Amino acid sequence: MTTKRGLITDSFKVVKRARRGTKQAKTPSSPPPPEKAEAETKTIREEELETLRHFDLDWRFGPCTGISRLQRWERAKLHGLSPPEEIRDLLLQTHTDPEYSRSLWSEYPL
Repeated sequence: MTTKRGLITDSFKVVKRARRGTKQAKTPSSPPPPEKAEAETKTIREEELETLRHFDLDWRFGPCTGISRLQRWERAKLHGLSPPEEIRDLLLQTHTDPEYSRSLWSEYPL
């Protein structure tokens, strides 16, 4: 016959801690209220770049690697995907700034 193998917990003494007399009611700490100053400090540039990042992450307009944001917008328009006109206007106003013209994934090699 084979020997019976015990559990590893069989070799340790079971120690139970005594309960305290009363339970203390824990009150959940509420998160601090959002500060309006932080929301107001967001500049127009940051808001515009955030809008462009959302455009980059929107899969409905096709892939954005290897081309500029304006090229992607024009390609989406050519294929009838109805990209937002505000993106095109924003890109045409700021076409010289590489932070606006390059997509979110432009830093990554193909």
